[in-house]
Amino acid sequence: MIKRGIAMSVIELHDVKYVYQSKYQRVEALRGISYNFQPGKVYAIMGSSGCGKTTLLSLMAGLDVPTEGKVLCEGISTGDIDLEKYRRERVAVIYQDFRLFPLLTVAENVMYPMELRGMKAAAAKKRAAELIQKVGLPEAVLDRFPAMLSGGEQQRVAVARALGAQTKVLLADEPTGNLDSQNSEYVFDILAALAHEDGYCVIIVTHDDALGKRADETVRMRDGELA
Repeated sequence: MIKRGIAMSVIELHDVKYVYQSKYQRVEALRGISYNFQPGKVYAIMGSSGCGKTTLLSLMAGLDVPTEGKVLCEGISTGDIDLEKYRRERVAVIYQDFRLFPLLTVAENVMYPMELRGMKAAAAKKRAAELIQKVGLPEAVLDRFPAMLSGGEQQRVAVARALGAQTKVLLADEPTGNLDSQNSEYVFDILAALAHEDGYCVIIVTHDDALGKRADETVRMRDGELA
């Protein structure tokens, strides 16, 4: 446990185990993971395909609860809270394939999580413009649709949308997987600034060794365990 007087963890994993069970097989995807993630840092979770890193991220994202053990966010277990509410209020996820709504404008995409939380449209639109500037895009993109943007621009819109969720935990699943090296570095720079300057806890699943080396802490996994 983190002691008083030291930066408190925002995400805590306590002996987290997860089993995929089907009629034909039982797979132990996670075999007792314990780790603490603090605000103000960028974490890279790395390992070969099938090691359990994406499963671990999905549990932190509230897409499911552990078979055994606990995932705590700001001291609250995902097993003790409505998962839809948890996903809406406590974490934001950035995906490799952006997952922007194609029929909504950039502004509407960024406004979406704010309006889910009850923010009025006018205030959400103003905040969307601020967030688009924060990720290094001009206001002119607000009225465009995702298909009109490059991959790097779409991922920056996805980051802005995640910020609109007003959480302090950003989970990123291979956020640079579809980007060239220049855009990968740019997106990482944005995420690092959010951690170091604004106090976000940024947790990235990545295969990219270059990004892993730039993270504040690297969590390496092998066969469902910490390597």
